[in-house]
Amino acid sequence: MGLERKAAVPLRLSMYAEDQEDRGFSIRGDACGQDSLARMDERADHAFSRAAGAPLIDGNRVRLLKDAGENYPAWLEAIGAATQHIHFESYIIYEDDTGRRFADALIAKAREGVRVRLIRDWMGGLGKASRRFWNDLKTGGVEVRCYNPPRFSSPFGWLSRDHRKMLAVDGKIGFVSGLCVGRKWEGAPERGIEPWRDTGVEVCGPAVADIERAFAEVWAMMGEPVPESELPGADEIDRAGDMRLRVVAGVPAMASVLRLDQLVATLATKRLWLTDAYYAGLSTYVEALKAAARDGVDVRLIVPNATDILLLRPLSRAGYRPLLEAGVRVFEWKGPMLHAKTAVADGSWARVGSTNLNIASWFGNCELDLVVEDVSFAGEMEEMYLRDLTNATEIVLDERHKLRAPRRAYRRAAASGGGGSLGRAVAGAVRIGNAVGAAFTDRRVLEPVEARLMIFAGVIFAVLAVILGFFPRVLAYPLMVICAWLAAGLIYRSWRLYREGRRKRRH
Repeated sequence: MGLERKAAVPLRLSMYAEDQEDRGFSIRGDACGQDSLARMDERADHAFSRAAGAPLIDGNRVRLLKDAGENYPAWLEAIGAATQHIHFESYIIYEDDTGRRFADALIAKAREGVRVRLIRDWMGGLGKASRRFWNDLKTGGVEVRCYNPPRFSSPFGWLSRDHRKMLAVDGKIGFVSGLCVGRKWEGAPERGIEPWRDTGVEVCGPAVADIERAFAEVWAMMGEPVPESELPGADEIDRAGDMRLRVVAGVPAMASVLRLDQLVATLATKRLWLTDAYYAGLSTYVEALKAAARDGVDVRLIVPNATDILLLRPLSRAGYRPLLEAGVRVFEWKGPMLHAKTAVADGSWARVGSTNLNIASWFGNCELDLVVEDVSFAGEMEEMYLRDLTNATEIVLDERHKLRAPRRAYRRAAASGGGGSLGRAVAGAVRIGNAVGAAFTDRRVLEPVEARLMIFAGVIFAVLAVILGFFPRVLAYPLMVICAWLAAGLIYRSWRLYREGRRKRRH
């Protein structure tokens, strides 16, 4: 398949110009027309900046990195070259040979006098690494902070996770990706196990300052902040290229990437190609994709075929039909696991990072994504996407309008363990919750495919009713624990507020 290459025009401007031509207007090349274009482009830039909560930064060099085979060596090389500080943030670090290789590299730099800071997620790390592993890092001089463990002061706070995957070194080089640290991403060629498919980027230039500050924002949530003297400003970093990009640092409840994704889906005129590990789109985003496809935009979505939670696989597929009926093309990856989170639109706009297309990433997590507005980089992304399609199976509707998909999932990912089980579970739960909520409130028209979800939810409630009737203690004990936890949390928080009030009155 060939790609139509356009001049290096920003996505937002090319979209508007094509829309005007379709309406019978022309964009003039005279001085007046150019001034109008400049003003229109400035307004559009403001719209993108507001949606993303991130300014457009010029003067950068960006390198596309595929899988662990390209990402991990680049990360370790940057760590090895560090002279001042290393900032590392990862949702999961496994205590395996890969995780220990990174731990050894970080400890070695800390012993050289480099300031090494590492953020790990409490839930993401459960069962992945031992206390001894983290203690060895701390003993070796690495400053380790754990994001959002359960605590009385915030009974439901543990639902928010730090899902970011980033590395920044000396304010000179930064990495943003979907990769955690573990053997799964490297695979085991000696045993015929392929690596997980994932995508990251390397950044040099003024945008590294925003990557550093994104790390510092989360670091400050858990203790003393990073000294300002260690955080360079964008004007203090030399230009490294001519690429323009945004560093989109998502925090809980902000939905910055959702706003940006919806804006791009609304404005795309030719192509919108998406890759996602745990897709469970909200109705508003689904409608934006459907509207784009109906307008003739080539909308494609690649998702994993493999799953470590077999029960949720049919729930994930339940979301395909509305997209397919609108003309969106859906593909399932045939490898062990597709973990990448990417988007590329109209050959001029691209996003790479940690954000999945589901409510947990959009609203509940700390996420980090890089948005590049550059024709050459977007072209690389599109070429990589087309190569990925050669290892994917398209899901279609047959003549009876039934979903046709491979009967068997690729099982190697399931055998290797559940690195992304939480995200997939959240995606499945969200899809069921959306359907059940719509059924009870009548706030939207239910799709016929959602009948399967309604049956599934109904069976769950029926089973719970039977358990409650015959074995009430089975549900009573967990409910008692939950209520006790909430009670303790509320009382503890009230006590802290009372103490704070007394302290203020004394002063």
